[in-house]
Amino acid sequence: MPRSSVLDTGLTGAPIPVKTDKPGKILEIRNLTREFGPVKALRHMNLDVYRGRVHTLLGENGAGKSTLIKILSGLFPQTDGKISFKGEPYAPATPLDARRNGVATIFQELSLSRNLTVAENIYANREPNRFGFIREKTLYDDANRLIAELDLPINVQAKVGDLSMAQRQLVEIAKGLSRPADLVIMDEPTSSLSDNEAELLFAIIERLKARGTAVIYISHRMNEILRISNDITVMRDGEYITTLTREEADINKLIALMVGRPLDNVFPPSISQAPGSDIPPLLEVNNLSAHGFFESVSFAVRPGETLGFFGLVGSGRSDVMKALFGLLPATGKIMVDGTARRITCPSDAIKLSLAFVTENRKEEGLVLSHSVGRNINMVALGSFATGLGFMRSGAERAAALEQIRRLTVKTPSPDFMAGDLSGGNQQKIVLAKWLETKPRILVLDEPTRGVDVGAKFEIYKMIRELAASGTAILLVSSELPEVLGLSDRVVVMHKKRIAADLPASNLTQEQVMTHAAGVAND
Repeated sequence: MPRSSVLDTGLTGAPIPVKTDKPGKILEIRNLTREFGPVKALRHMNLDVYRGRVHTLLGENGAGKSTLIKILSGLFPQTDGKISFKGEPYAPATPLDARRNGVATIFQELSLSRNLTVAENIYANREPNRFGFIREKTLYDDANRLIAELDLPINVQAKVGDLSMAQRQLVEIAKGLSRPADLVIMDEPTSSLSDNEAELLFAIIERLKARGTAVIYISHRMNEILRISNDITVMRDGEYITTLTREEADINKLIALMVGRPLDNVFPPSISQAPGSDIPPLLEVNNLSAHGFFESVSFAVRPGETLGFFGLVGSGRSDVMKALFGLLPATGKIMVDGTARRITCPSDAIKLSLAFVTENRKEEGLVLSHSVGRNINMVALGSFATGLGFMRSGAERAAALEQIRRLTVKTPSPDFMAGDLSGGNQQKIVLAKWLETKPRILVLDEPTRGVDVGAKFEIYKMIRELAASGTAILLVSSELPEVLGLSDRVVVMHKKRIAADLPASNLTQEQVMTHAAGVAND
């Protein structure tokens, strides 16, 4: 028997049997409810999904999207309601049970092992073997074939821990598509991808649709939703609102349905002028290099300035931020307030009033098994201690509640476990944690990853307010409109070096992309 691979999904090679007539209903959900104690995460949800169509779930963080897909994926049981899949009652007891039934889920939070190779992650727990011994050649041959069929720029022998977040996201996609599936669920699959990498995924989705595979898609990127969706279901506060076809939808209508109000401007206006060149830099970097990660990086950022960073996967933009925070050894000069500083670990950076919102919140930004309040106060915990070493619990709780209010974190209380919240609300907690330290220099690496449109506006507003108060901000984002909409200047990286440092006013996406792709002078 040949091993299952992407071939079985019908992308290329031998096809799986599918209906050739009008696409039929594959999934039907009626009155689905899920309760967590007194919290109703999902209430009377209804959904119809058809073969060969992309059905997008749209809603603010906490709308119930993640709860719904976890029920479909066998992670949560439903409290009430009915699910029919392929015409039969469906109630998967485990993720393995869901997979055996033909449901493949690509989660926003990656399920990869850093110490294993790409191939080992893709075929984890189902490696080809003979007499109990793994057949490594077959394993890597299968992985190479899969990666080639998906047209992904990944080395299957690389350790996942050595890959960028975007590359890991591509591995997660390959893993999810490595076995046969009638329904593929994709939860924010482009959240770490730039436009070029996202195009690879969209091509894969079109091939899946052509073979009759149903796709449930979750994203907060409005333009991509309107591009790839056939049907769009809007959810709010755990409830079904409506379903529209792509032809019936537009961005303004979707946002109004999702947040319950019109949202006129994506980016709030600046509330202060960018500092002029006569203002000395707060942070200055000269010839910063980390062998194999980036080379000869130099830039400066002034108080109240937002400096955007953009580049394609592998350009080195996130690695530069890690080096600034002492997470990656580097050579060169880092100056704060005109004085050379040595940053060898995060505590050195924190003492210099530098904060770092990492793009990898699950592994680097949060302790998921701790409460929301403890995560928010984790870095600033010392400020709540008395001279005798006792904690001022009342002050700690009040500070957590203030940040929860400020960032509209949807949580029953500060005592709720951070790991039980949606990805977008977890992202807000990471932001709150660093805002609690009142930083002078704030590094934001993908600050709106997995965050809905309404919450994005609140984060953007916060960035404007911080800049107006004199905070120097370094903003890394895969969303080019976000970089252009918030930055005073834009640093473009290509092949681990700075390709351009440009004023953001009147800068177009096309101009930035020519530098990012290395064709600006062609």
